[in-house]
Amino acid sequence: MLTSGGDAQGMNPAVRAVVRTALNLGAEIFAVYEGWQGLVDGGDRIRSVTWDDVSNILNRGGTVIGTARSVEFRQREGRRRAAHHLVQRGIDRLIVIGGDGSLSGADLLRQEWPSLIQELLAAGTIDRETAERHPALMIAGLVGSIDNDMLGTDMTIGADSALHRIVEAVDAIGSTAESHQRSFVVEVMGRHCGYLALMSAIAGHAAYVLIPEWPPDPGWERELCEIIKNGRAVGRRHSIVIVAEGAHDSANQPISSQYVRQVLEEQLGEDVRVTILGHVQRGGAPSAFDRSMSSILGHAAVEEVLAATPQSVPQLIGMRDNRVAKVPLMDCVARTREVAERIAARDFDTALMMRGDSYTEMIHIFRSISRARPNPEAKRRATRIALLNVGGLAPGMNAVAGAAVRLGLDRGYTMLGINGSFRGLMDGDVRELQWGDVEGWSGLGGAELGISRHVPTVKDLDAIGRGLEDQRVHGLLIVGGWDAFLAAHMMHRERERYPAFQIPTILLPATIDNNIPNSELSVGADSALNLIVDSIDRLRQAGTASRRCFVVQTMGGFCGYLALLGGLSGGAVRVYLHEEGITLKDLADDVERMVESFRVGQRLFLTVMNEKASPMYTSEFLCRLFEQESQGLFDAREVVLGQTQQGGAPSPFDRILGTRLAAHSIDWLSYQIDSASTGGAVIGLHEGKVRVLPLRDAEELADWEHRRPVHQWWMQLRPIIDVLASRLAASQAGSG
Repeated sequence: MLTSGGDAQGMNPAVRAVVRTALNLGAEIFAVYEGWQGLVDGGDRIRSVTWDDVSNILNRGGTVIGTARSVEFRQREGRRRAAHHLVQRGIDRLIVIGGDGSLSGADLLRQEWPSLIQELLAAGTIDRETAERHPALMIAGLVGSIDNDMLGTDMTIGADSALHRIVEAVDAIGSTAESHQRSFVVEVMGRHCGYLALMSAIAGHAAYVLIPEWPPDPGWERELCEIIKNGRAVGRRHSIVIVAEGAHDSANQPISSQYVRQVLEEQLGEDVRVTILGHVQRGGAPSAFDRSMSSILGHAAVEEVLAATPQSVPQLIGMRDNRVAKVPLMDCVARTREVAERIAARDFDTALMMRGDSYTEMIHIFRSISRARPNPEAKRRATRIALLNVGGLAPGMNAVAGAAVRLGLDRGYTMLGINGSFRGLMDGDVRELQWGDVEGWSGLGGAELGISRHVPTVKDLDAIGRGLEDQRVHGLLIVGGWDAFLAAHMMHRERERYPAFQIPTILLPATIDNNIPNSELSVGADSALNLIVDSIDRLRQAGTASRRCFVVQTMGGFCGYLALLGGLSGGAVRVYLHEEGITLKDLADDVERMVESFRVGQRLFLTVMNEKASPMYTSEFLCRLFEQESQGLFDAREVVLGQTQQGGAPSPFDRILGTRLAAHSIDWLSYQIDSASTGGAVIGLHEGKVRVLPLRDAEELADWEHRRPVHQWWMQLRPIIDVLASRLAASQAGSG
């Protein structure tokens, strides 16, 4: 395996997964240091790697095996030397982690391989037996690129982490800008792809964004200034403009961040500052998503390349709709380059279409929100939509509320914020929300409208109905987790008895537990995962200084999403889930494995358990058991993360998901109201697309006893943890 081109956070988790999966499957694995140049140079730049060589790299940015762009590899002589260095070590299967140039180089080497081998044979550099033993080169590719510019995969390695860096910077800049009522122009990476600019504009609540695939027409400067002036008129204290480095207008004239600054200063008379984030976007520890995705893809790449035959078409291993996807490698490269060609030819509609429906959808959502303004003259101004939170706190609830309110006001609706959940509705604690009331909510943790775990009982229904009638509510948006699902279910079931409930009602899943039917990902779960991973990183630093086992307990109720993904992203050796249960035999086997691991040199044994994994074998019990049976090799510590998982600012993903679902919810409510329908529904992200499912259909997908979906897509990832954590199994496989 090798990493090449620009570095990207998440490359190290991919390297770790490739090494450990290969060892687990009994293969010898080599790392090529310094990318294609290392393959050309050979020698100690191509090294056999072991289990321990990739320990403690999961949380590191960059790539520990280095990367470099090689001029020599572009020449046939360089590729011939590379082929020689591979066959010298018996290597004819290669996993490449890099961008389109690196992956194209891999395919070129594959195509030339038979002739290169014949040239080496003719020159006497290798013997005939070696040539016959390696007739073909089998390759698989993983995309390492913070730009998220490769077609064929929804996300590339490093893009989510880069988005974290950008949004952190935008949040920090926003604080300063608000204090001084100042405008900032922020330039981000993205030469041919505006993903980082667009998504950071949504997550950071920017006023304007400039991206390559959606260029403005000449004269766009007037529109930019108008949007910023309108924002100031309704209470916005600052304005941020995000500019992709490849931004241009529809005539393909470049638009620089300095030019945007000049426009704002000259036409608005403002003091405008420019921040060019540069390579800071590549730096820092990978996000939870980049760790889990890279681990999943690295595991899949090894399986793919070991199963390949000389006739196999090289595959790009990516993610589509939360699932591993395999797509012909060079088709993806060709289509990716075509996007750049379409942009250069000013065929922007085709370029945008090639990016995919969800990308286009997010552009329209940003456009709607950035231009949303109170619209008192709209014909539907008498329509009143209420918003309330129910259940446990989830980061991103404020992003949902902010987007829903502004989009509703733009349609001319009266938007009602119900304070303190259903109790606030019963007590009349309701206020009309204006455009300025939700300013800055996107990045705030907590829930500005308050929250309560109180699920309405039969005794409450009459008071809730009166509250809806008193406030003249025409549509209801409920935001929350399982308690919100129960409340929506109860109201839908009782609508015949209580006519006030006969209004369009939609549930938007916002819960760190990620346990709502119809939604594969809930608002808040990604933020909780990042907190879990950050906590594990800190424990890792503390634990490796001694010989220690940690038992980390996550939230999640009876749903194991947080524990499983937290364990995968954090590098846990063992994960305990309610879905699987815990038996005495499991614990005996785990203790034996733990003791043996410490005997052969392990310094940290990390276990992650769901809070409801077992009523008997609690985290405290496990901790005492492990220490009692440690034979003096290690000590054990219990770490209960608790309510911290619900706190903090929402991650970029949760802000974007909350905004996306809020926009679709307002669309659905609008349609229901206009058509005089009174449906009840659950909105969610299903296989990468937003789906609105009638409540009665969602109820059939629920495991009511355990407050989770009947089908949990993430359980298919469970075996990967064992593969990446089983040092002993890998050593036995290797010896076999």
